[in-house]
Amino acid sequence: MGKLKNKIVVITGGAGGIGSGMAKAMVNEGAIVTIVDVNKESGESMEKELQAISPQSMFLQADLMDHDNLEQIISTVVNKYGKLDVLVNNAHASRQKTMEETTQSDLDLSFGTGFYPTFYLMKAALPYLKETKGNIINFASGAGLNGHKTQGAYAAAKEAIRGISRVAANEWGEFGINVNLISPIANSPGVEAWAKAQPQYYEAVKNNIPLGRFGDIEQDIGPVAVFLASDDSQYVTGQTIMVDGGSIMLH
Repeated sequence: MGKLKNKIVVITGGAGGIGSGMAKAMVNEGAIVTIVDVNKESGESMEKELQAISPQSMFLQADLMDHDNLEQIISTVVNKYGKLDVLVNNAHASRQKTMEETTQSDLDLSFGTGFYPTFYLMKAALPYLKETKGNIINFASGAGLNGHKTQGAYAAAKEAIRGISRVAANEWGEFGINVNLISPIANSPGVEAWAKAQPQYYEAVKNNIPLGRFGDIEQDIGPVAVFLASDDSQYVTGQTIMVDGGSIMLH
């Protein structure tokens, strides 16, 4: 119980998948975590699990597509805890379609749940992160870096998130705010759905992972998120951290 002791953390999409893995890893290091999710049942279940370790942690139900109410997420957390140390923009929904099949609705879903909430929550959090010299963790994807088939809408939003993260790292460094990205490969529900939809492609990706497996959401992704949320990462910003078993080695 140490690296994140009494740090106030917000994680979007925290009710399941990678978000829940990070939340569990962080409360085990002493953080007080607010998970934000549209799914009430999963959110309340995860809230109970987190509160068994971190009694002050909580679940906020919110639809991230409702961009007008995103500031309220941050204000609710700050009003309750008095500060904000870490913002983790993890939530993202998308549909798997070829470029030819991708519609405006598909783009709206991907940007509406991924890019825009990331952008607006970062802006809303800025005044409070200035006070704590806090950290932002956003999410990239190999789908954007490598251009995976049927991932056009998702890849576009993920690369847009990478772009604004680098800009924020440059603009907000003077305030002591770190902005980094995790690009993971892990056995999340999204990956499981992709495996069912494209089993051959899934196996091909798995076979190209030097460490030979997909990551564990809590044991593999969680500790990297803990590092980026902690004071240990105070001299790391603007970076895309590949937590993918070596499948993509950036130059």
